[in-house]
Amino acid sequence: MTPNSRIISDPGICGGDPCIKETRIPVHVILSHLAAGDSLETVLREFPKLTQEDLRACLEYAAYLTTEKAAPA
Repeated sequence: MTPNSRIISDPGICGGDPCIKETRIPVHVILSHLAAGDSLETVLREFPKLTQEDLRACLEYAAYLTTEKAAPA
């Protein structure tokens, strides 16, 4: 389960990778663009189906994932 309803993970879409709802755009693709230095405006221009809320959801999802604790071996 993800913390944001804009992010979905469905085994039938992009192999189950988390994606923006109603698109086939994986969260990792958006995060890669932002990490490479693309501005929010550039990402929105390159992916016209996305909204600012979608980009915030990706960042929120990444922040959520960093709070997960690894199980000791």
